[in-house]
Amino acid sequence: MSRRTQTAYVLWIRRFIRFHGLRHPDAMGEPEVTEFLTHLANDRNLGASSQNQAASALIFLYREVLGRPEIAWADQVVRARRGTRIPVVMTRDEVRKVLGHLDGEKRLIAEILYGSGLRLMESLQLRIKDVDLGRRELVIRAGKGDKDRRTMLPQGIAQKIARQIERVADLHEQDLRKGRGWVEMPESLGTKLPNAGRELPWQWLFPAVRTYVDKETGQVRRHHLHESAVQRSVRDAVRRSGVTKRATCHTFRHSFATHLLESGYDIRTVQTLLGHRDVRTTMIYTHVLNRGGFGVRSPLDMLDGE
Repeated sequence: MSRRTQTAYVLWIRRFIRFHGLRHPDAMGEPEVTEFLTHLANDRNLGASSQNQAASALIFLYREVLGRPEIAWADQVVRARRGTRIPVVMTRDEVRKVLGHLDGEKRLIAEILYGSGLRLMESLQLRIKDVDLGRRELVIRAGKGDKDRRTMLPQGIAQKIARQIERVADLHEQDLRKGRGWVEMPESLGTKLPNAGRELPWQWLFPAVRTYVDKETGQVRRHHLHESAVQRSVRDAVRRSGVTKRATCHTFRHSFATHLLESGYDIRTVQTLLGHRDVRTTMIYTHVLNRGGFGVRSPLDMLDGE
């Protein structure tokens, strides 16, 4: 599991234990779990995604940690269903306005979100080796659903990416001279390739300003830029641009997909670029194409033609 999933699961398990007066989970079972999940839905009014994540955390706790796969509710927990929401999409002019109020790394990240259709964490977790300037491609490793995929690297930002790589190389060289230069390695590669964590290809494309000491290895590492820094900048840029839509970092990805479909690209191609498992997920963007509701011309607009 990703580190973010691990953190979320631990949080939900702690909340479950505290909810039941610090009783040990092994002394509880189906009634206590059902009571907790009902509390989240009815008393705390949590959304479907949060409630489902809490249920998944508790199923993991009982199956994998406590070794109690025989608990009947594990396969029968009623999961909250997400409602269908139409994504917020900016026009090309609105995208241009928002980008105009960003600069430096934050603008480059936003341009990748819009120009390549990446999720925010996918862009921040890009490493130098994932950028192919010659083929104008980006490789997304272990994206949502633990899937790798390729997508385009826009020609308009290729030189910016090249300069960013040069800046990272200079920063990495400074770290190496100080006896640092380590980055977190995926899964077991840190053991298989013990020195790869100090090599340039594995460095983050958007490194953090500060370093930290890894508790397990004692290595002085540099993490990638934190997502909150980009989210704040984009939120401020949207406000200053005058765009009245509730646009976020993810809105750039929605706009990427919608604008490709408006340009006539096949929905299967867009599905592949986005990394969607099911084409029905991609089809949500057909509801927000810039042709009015369902692509139908309003009869009011046809009055003048009569």
